[in-house]
Amino acid sequence: MTRLAITINGRALPPTEVRDDLSMNDFLREVLGMTGTKFGCGAAQCLSCAIIVDNPDGSSYTSPTCVVPAASFDGKAIRTVEGHAKNGELSALQKAFIAHFAFQCGYCTAGFLNEAQVLLERLAKTPVARAQLEQSIADALDGHICRCTGYIKYHEAVRDVILADPKRYLA
Repeated sequence: MTRLAITINGRALPPTEVRDDLSMNDFLREVLGMTGTKFGCGAAQCLSCAIIVDNPDGSSYTSPTCVVPAASFDGKAIRTVEGHAKNGELSALQKAFIAHFAFQCGYCTAGFLNEAQVLLERLAKTPVARAQLEQSIADALDGHICRCTGYIKYHEAVRDVILADPKRYLA
């Protein structure tokens, strides 16, 4: 057993005892009842289970949760798909996903949304030239699997969010 102290979506949870072999996906879904993070392949290949991990320096990255023990997130701050909307208002990225119907079954959406959010945050700190935008989006979303083939719509939705605020994201 490991004592897990973690911050999720800006809220510090009280330390919780978890089995050493309990995956982060199972911790989120079964212990906390946060079902937005999906269990897809169980081998960290589809990334439907990806969450955002926030580093102390302000940078962030995504991590699969299906094969990573919850205990490995001890002391970390993470964000899940449930953390995107604020005060009942969807984020610009969520709205763009809906406007583009960038999902069919929606199973992979949380992973794509989290990865796209990390991209937006990175571009806000280090903008790219407009000529590099398409490749930057493709590189960021690479590795995420959508069984319904929504790749183009996800890409278009992310691009629209970036182009809606070019001074923030583009050099």
